[in-house]
Amino acid sequence: MLDRLALALLIIGGFNWGLVGIFQVDVIAWLFGGSAAIISRVIYILVALSAIWCISLFFKGHRLVEND
Repeated sequence: MLDRLALALLIIGGFNWGLVGIFQVDVIAWLFGGSAAIISRVIYILVALSAIWCISLFFKGHRLVEND
């Protein structure tokens, strides 16, 4: 469950960075009142923590997505 949540946050973060790179639009900052707003910073931190967590997926072998 935690792996899927981390991957979802990374997808959101990757999508946001793609928009920043292509269109210079930071959707997270736009939605939550700027990149210095507390909620934006919390989301950025959660995405960063998700990236750190997902490093462990490299060492799990073929069990990246488990069936329920």
